[in-house]
Amino acid sequence: MTIGLALPLQHRIDTLVQLAREAHEAGLRSAWFGQTFSYDSPSLAAIVGREVPGLHVGTSAVPVFGRHPLLLAGQAQTAQAATGGRYHLGLALGTKQLTEAGFGIPYERPIRLLREFLTALRQLVETGSADFHGELLTATTPLPATVPGAEPPVPVLVAAMGPQALRVAGALADGILPYLAGPRALAEHIVPAVTAAAEAAGRPAPRIVAFVPGVVTADPEAVRESATEALAFYERFPSYQRVIELSGGPRAADLAVIGDEVAVAAEVRRYREAGATEVVFTTTDLGGEADRRRTWKLLGELATG
Repeated sequence: MTIGLALPLQHRIDTLVQLAREAHEAGLRSAWFGQTFSYDSPSLAAIVGREVPGLHVGTSAVPVFGRHPLLLAGQAQTAQAATGGRYHLGLALGTKQLTEAGFGIPYERPIRLLREFLTALRQLVETGSADFHGELLTATTPLPATVPGAEPPVPVLVAAMGPQALRVAGALADGILPYLAGPRALAEHIVPAVTAAAEAAGRPAPRIVAFVPGVVTADPEAVRESATEALAFYERFPSYQRVIELSGGPRAADLAVIGDEVAVAAEVRRYREAGATEVVFTTTDLGGEADRRRTWKLLGELATG
């Protein structure tokens, strides 16, 4: 099992490169970047991955609404070529609130759109061409869509946690990127569903890249208070409400891994036992700079141990 980090996007690019280099030197295997309305995450991952050789970089995750497979395939293949094959593309359904408020388009038939988007995108990243005509989108290539050096084909993962999204991801993607899904939700609901869908489609066992908020600290109560405030945003959305409940916690902060080195290492093992193939820690800066460094040190030791 590999261990990585989600890097915060409030920094300048040079600072993010410096943080990624520090993470890699600590022994961490990957750095991931969210996609909001600021940075273009595939571009950012390409820059960081090229500046920090050996570090895998990923996007978690680009919403399918407001995008097109042809354009995203070009971005992803460019990042793959720039990083020498160390880029990982994550897709997401996004949310009705942000989609309609931000893009001014209706959030309709998300599962169907995800299926069609993945079908066309896989053709593009695997062959450099597409001839897809669906109900909701069309993707054809009157000109070649291959990017020189974009090898191997870009891994495509989905931030899927609900039953329908897990079925589509298992059938068409290389894995999933669950967030705020604790070991119980993973073991009892998420991993079995996506694995069964992959098996039914004749695909390899999917990657389970679990994103986990966590901090190594000597003051867990204070950090837990910060986590409660920082993670409350996700409690507004039904998809997160459901997975938080399945994980056994009424609040998002209940899924944060907070404590000393022994406690945090034990929780990482629980995620592994629940079926996670990779663990990516997020919001490691909640306790301040000293706790962040302490957290990264432990995670690097776990990744290389």
